[in-house]
Amino acid sequence: MVILFDQFNMPEDIYGVVFATPQQEIVGKVLISYIKENNGEVTKTEMSYFAIQLHEGKLVTTIDKDPYRGKQVKLSYNKRQFYDRILTPMRSMGLIEYDLYKKVYRISEQFNKLMIKVGLMWLREYKKPGSE
Repeated sequence: MVILFDQFNMPEDIYGVVFATPQQEIVGKVLISYIKENNGEVTKTEMSYFAIQLHEGKLVTTIDKDPYRGKQVKLSYNKRQFYDRILTPMRSMGLIEYDLYKKVYRISEQFNKLMIKVGLMWLREYKKPGSE
């Protein structure tokens, strides 16, 4: 996944940086809230239940973005697209990790470590002498 952002027009939160569409931002934010509500980790079965509820349009949540700010809404998002566009990219970026032994998804700090690594890569490139 590629993260593109404009330093002069930074989004309000991380979801605006990570996701391409407002709908993906909302679903990503709701997923993280769901994991937090379950003590920071959810089983494969719980994740599947979340995806099914989302697919069937039965997931009720409060959205903090206009024009739905503060209102309870039913979210609907295709199950396959949820895995392809939300969960898998969040795992590959290090926002969420999957423990193969416990079979649980949990929120991870790996994203922060990777962004620091990217910053250090840029510093190394920046300090290289120019070609002559």
